[in-house]
Amino acid sequence: MEILHGLVVITFVHLLAAASPGPDFVLVTQQTLNHGKRIGLLCSLGIALGLSIHIVYSAFGLAAVIANSAEALWAIKLLGGAYLLYLGIKGLRSRPAAVTANIGDAPVVVARSALRTIGTGFLCNALNPKAPIYFVSLFTIVLSPSMPLYQIAIYGAWIMLIQLGWFSAVALLLSTPPIHRAFKRFSHWIDRVLGLAMVALGIKVLTTRV
Repeated sequence: MEILHGLVVITFVHLLAAASPGPDFVLVTQQTLNHGKRIGLLCSLGIALGLSIHIVYSAFGLAAVIANSAEALWAIKLLGGAYLLYLGIKGLRSRPAAVTANIGDAPVVVARSALRTIGTGFLCNALNPKAPIYFVSLFTIVLSPSMPLYQIAIYGAWIMLIQLGWFSAVALLLSTPPIHRAFKRFSHWIDRVLGLAMVALGIKVLTTRV
């Protein structure tokens, strides 16, 4: 398959996958509405970086092994579901005082907060138990045994850029002044509702047969 043809296929398929409601979308929405554009974009970056885990093992053919291993899928389901429950419970415990911004934070605190936010997005995506099955399907369409490594790297980087672009657009939209002001007064309630959605997703991950 020509590389440009492969990029077109990947763009179409992965945009549909990224736009589908799921843990990543809930997380970016929650973080942006409660903490603003910067945190939403950092969370989007973490989600895109989380894809690197799935891309690397898929490139080595391990996605098919994981997707067909009940033990491996169960382990990923357990970790992913537990992490979603953790994020959801944090949202449910949100209080009005929690959304006040510390404008005068020292640079060290800001840096630590940025890394923590990126890490939250990274783990949310990396622990998605449906990812191995999705990447088996996606890479079966565009990959072949004779494909050079640089082409696989191009496809992987493009998938990450699509993911980053989509969720960055979501964060930018939700952080526009009219939308952000409309939600700011009720941000702790929104955090609780989205936390409940995250808990529901976590329970679904733990109880649904992948």
